[in-house]
Amino acid sequence: MTDTTTPIQVKSLDHVTLVVKDLEASKEFYCGLLGMEDVPRPDFTFAGKWFQAGDTQIHLILEHQASGPAGDIRAGEVSTRNHHFAFLVDDVNGCFEAAKQAQAVIVSEPKSRPDGAVQLFLQDPDGYVVELCQP
Repeated sequence: MTDTTTPIQVKSLDHVTLVVKDLEASKEFYCGLLGMEDVPRPDFTFAGKWFQAGDTQIHLILEHQASGPAGDIRAGEVSTRNHHFAFLVDDVNGCFEAAKQAQAVIVSEPKSRPDGAVQLFLQDPDGYVVELCQP
């Protein structure tokens, strides 16, 4: 239920921005493995790429002096219970097989959540944790 008395009404997630070291390696992960579409981006003064998945976009910024460092820079162990973002998929087990074949970094094999959804966690080329979730 939406509270129309609050001053801001968020509708949905528009995009996630990631700073990366290698645009082509990231394109291979997000488009080649995850099936996102490489879409045009505005002519910014810095390099980057935009990818589309349904109504959501991933905006990549190539690491530069003003961008901050690429990758997941948190200290500590990579975990499914830490910073990550998730995409809905139809077949987590099929995604798992494709990820293994592509030699993607697998953080966690498919596992069921208490609500019945099935999750798979991967790492992109810069170490960001990406969840693939099947309701």
